[in-house]
Amino acid sequence: MKSSSLLTAHPFGERGGFAIPFANIGAMRLPEDLDAAVELIRHAIDSGMKYIDTARRYGDSEIKVGEALQDGYREKVILSSKWAPWVMRAETVRDSSADVMRRIIDESLERLQVDYLDFYQLWSVQSRECWEQATAKGGMLEGLLKAKEEGLIGHLGFTTHDSIENILSYIEEADWCEIILFSYNLRSRSYAPAIEAARGKGIGTVIMNPVGGGTLAEPNAHLQRLAGEVDAGSIPELALRWLISHEHIDGYLCGIGKLSDVDEAVAAAKRGPFTSGQMAHINETMAALDRGAEAFCTGCRYCLPCPEGIDIPSVMSIIAQQRYYDNPAGARAGYEALSTLPADCIECGACEERCTQHLKIMGEMGYAAGAFG
Repeated sequence: MKSSSLLTAHPFGERGGFAIPFANIGAMRLPEDLDAAVELIRHAIDSGMKYIDTARRYGDSEIKVGEALQDGYREKVILSSKWAPWVMRAETVRDSSADVMRRIIDESLERLQVDYLDFYQLWSVQSRECWEQATAKGGMLEGLLKAKEEGLIGHLGFTTHDSIENILSYIEEADWCEIILFSYNLRSRSYAPAIEAARGKGIGTVIMNPVGGGTLAEPNAHLQRLAGEVDAGSIPELALRWLISHEHIDGYLCGIGKLSDVDEAVAAAKRGPFTSGQMAHINETMAALDRGAEAFCTGCRYCLPCPEGIDIPSVMSIIAQQRYYDNPAGARAGYEALSTLPADCIECGACEERCTQHLKIMGEMGYAAGAFG
């Protein structure tokens, strides 16, 4: 059983030698005002958060973090930044060379007003192509290792949204890797095997999007009922305590934008992990919700192409968000992002002939057009 105290640090993997609390600082959504951002970051640190994740592309996040770490606060934290050319161009080219990587590190050190970074990560590895580009001779990894030799960086890792199969292969290859940042939450649980494999190699595991980018903070009758059944005060508390109940997860990032973000994350962590019985109930409930949605549409995409260009699986997912997950806000956002609307369906029937679930797709297109149009 994990410690119930946020303030009690525990090992952050075996390779790095660090210890962190469960709740930590994600510095992507800091307040626009510098003074407010500094106050917020220091409040988080004073409340027990220790690991800070920022990035070269998060606007002026590094500058705000740097200001907050003055007056002795630098010594209280584990500081990490990240960059990749496929996320943010270096000058006018997508240059992944060691020299450019070094220049980016120097810029981050200057913006953060520090002499070294505890961690630096290859950012958003999302394909084998990205991985090979980063680890090629003369590439980003070489630049990071050189900076490590010079004492500018203490430890290395990467963040990823890649396939599980690719991530498992990276874990086997990356003897230099000491932490991995995964996207993982109640609604998106597919990376569990990769998280377990990383921990098995002594790699620290930290989670981004612990409340699904805010979707798990929205009203939801199913999840609110589930929270009550396991004695969680809210859906966000349910989501955060579910994470800290996993033996292979070391910590998660709280995207802080206001003081209450810190306070709520601290309160959830202090309540501690769920019991094994509570976890079993949560997982069974979420699996049942998933089965309902998956039986409705598996996302196999055999229904495509649509002659009118409708992304049928996306429309079906939007309907599932409303019908099975009770997530009207997420459904609405998904609908508004569609480039071709379901109202454009000409009812040719080709999709229904190809559907492996024998769904009444034409009728569902009409339902979506009426419900969201």
